[in-house]
Amino acid sequence: MEREWNCSDPRNRREWAEATTETLRVLEGKWKIIILCQLFAAKDALRFSDLEKLIEGINQKMLIQQLKQLEKDGIVLRTVYPQVPPRVEYQLTPIGHALGPSIQALIEWAEMRRDHI
Repeated sequence: MEREWNCSDPRNRREWAEATTETLRVLEGKWKIIILCQLFAAKDALRFSDLEKLIEGINQKMLIQQLKQLEKDGIVLRTVYPQVPPRVEYQLTPIGHALGPSIQALIEWAEMRRDHI
C-alpha cells in the first residue's frame, strides 16, 4: 500500500506509533514468528502434530498458547475435524498472509542491521 509519509503531522506520528506497537504486540514472543514461518512455508494447512515436529524446542503447552493467541488476533485459522482422534489443522487467514511482506521487510532490516554492526 502506498502511503504519503507526512511526518510533520503529529496525529500521523501518534497513529503510526500506535499501529506499530499493536502489530509488534501481536508478533512478540519467542515462537510466534517461527510458527508463522512454518505456516507460510506450508502449501496446505498443518496439523498440530506437524507443527510440533517442525518447531524444534517448543513444547505442547507453549505451542497451544501461541496458536490460541494468533487465532484470537485473526492471524491463524484453527479447524477441528469431528473424528476420533480429533484432527486439528492450522493455516494463515487472509490477514495472516498479508503479514508476509512486512515480515520479509523486517528480516531484510535485521540482516542489514546485523551487517552494519
